[in-house]
Amino acid sequence: MNFHVMTLFPDMIMNGLGTSITGRAMEKGLIHVEAVNIRDYSQDKHLHVDDAPYGGGAGMVMQPGPIYRAWQALAEQIGKKPRVICMTPQGSVFTQKIAKQLSEEEDLVFLCGHYEGIDERVLEMIVTDYLSIGDYVLTGGELPAMVMIDCISRLVPGVLNNEVSAEFESFSDNLLEYPQYTRPEDFLGRKVPEVLLSGHHANIEAWRRQQSLIRTAERRPDLLEGACLTEKERAFVEQMRRKLPASAEEEKGFHA
Repeated sequence: MNFHVMTLFPDMIMNGLGTSITGRAMEKGLIHVEAVNIRDYSQDKHLHVDDAPYGGGAGMVMQPGPIYRAWQALAEQIGKKPRVICMTPQGSVFTQKIAKQLSEEEDLVFLCGHYEGIDERVLEMIVTDYLSIGDYVLTGGELPAMVMIDCISRLVPGVLNNEVSAEFESFSDNLLEYPQYTRPEDFLGRKVPEVLLSGHHANIEAWRRQQSLIRTAERRPDLLEGACLTEKERAFVEQMRRKLPASAEEEKGFHA
């Protein structure tokens, strides 16, 4: 899978993604990450890519020309008009479901804005998707792009050492992941749950499922509406939610 990031800070992208799991996936050729420096497509002798906004206002706006020329070069390189994602707090919130959908693409282009934004005309011409990682403002689109690429990469076959791990992580079925434990069995008086030491796989799976339901009900009850639950599990969840104070449930359901 190929990720192309249009940015003013290519080193930030390559240094950030060139480590850990994504770095190893790049070395193995499972994913390819390319940082396209928008400034390389400036026709200004000083390589300017921004200017003052029409109508006045604070800050500078990224010009459409350099971005459009960078996109043209990418489209020619890829051989088609690619799917272009613009990171913006005005976009839809990025979710595991969206990550799964995007992981099926061969090429993805991420457009990273900076300053006070990007000229609307070039957005209308090249952007196919507007996505956000949360309701807050960052200085640029590079961090959201790296977050999304990291998440999407984990769904590419071969990227994770354990092929089943992505399937059972948080949000994969609208439930949060169950608690995890490792050695020692007793840490400062806190012991690993007995069931995990039993070797009884069916009991372990049942315990993990129950813990996922409990954790989701306590921390992210909003996710339960879209979860695939049995009637028995729904009854268990309702019982759990009745035990939670209303104010606590509302508070735990809040997220950025």
